Amino acid sequence: MQHRSENNNRWYKKLVRVFVISAILFFSITLISTWIFSYINPGYTWLMVLKFHLPEDKGGVGTLKQRWVRIDEISPNMVLAVCAAEDNKFMEHNGFDWESIKKARKYNQKGKKLRGASTISQQTAKNVFLWPKRSWVRKGLEAYFTVLIETFWSKERIMEVYLNVAEMGKGIYGVEAAAREYYKKSALQLTRYEAAMIATTLPAPAKRNPAKPSSYMVSYQRKILWNMYNIGSINLKQKE
Repeated sequence: MQHRSENNNRWYKKLVRVFVISAILFFSITLISTWIFSYINPGYTWLMVLKFHLPEDKGGVGTLKQRWVRIDEISPNMVLAVCAAEDNKFMEHNGFDWESIKKARKYNQKGKKLRGASTISQQTAKNVFLWPKRSWVRKGLEAYFTVLIETFWSKERIMEVYLNVAEMGKGIYGVEAAAREYYKKSALQLTRYEAAMIATTLPAPAKRNPAKPSSYMVSYQRKILWNMYNIGSINLKQKE
């Protein structure tokens, strides 16, 4: 009995050691990679890789269109449009909009179509570091990486990465590729109306085309423009 107890203790200590080492490695790798991406632009995201390798009948795309640009090469209209569409309080929160989360939870409890409350910071964390399929594990990791990027990145950097990796059409990633695809111009030249229309694609990019907007997209564009007017302007450097 004593011998068996000693063996159990050894196995327990080994498991604890493996867990501690794994945890240290995980935190070290994620901290370092987050810090690196505060200076170096991420290349392909998991979503891009997944969509490129999936067959087209399952949501895959044959080609990927993306062109990275600096934040000062993107029209302020586009920054304002995505905040108006996705995250009104982007400059105010530290990664999580708790008021919107509470509202979404109450709405979802009614059993209707699920409503999300992800901020631009959360979406950026998901796009850069994680896979697209929803699960409790992914949501937990999303929250963890959101805290990391809000800690290591400026709001300007978060917005810059978001506007370069967000899907804005079938196989189209980033605002520069979207601007050239839909309006034959650079992201810096986008008007308020064009920026608002591109922002309408964010909830369902594979199904929406700003060059041929549906009546719903036009209606949604009006709401975004109204919200842009209410917000006024976004100063990405105000928290630096």
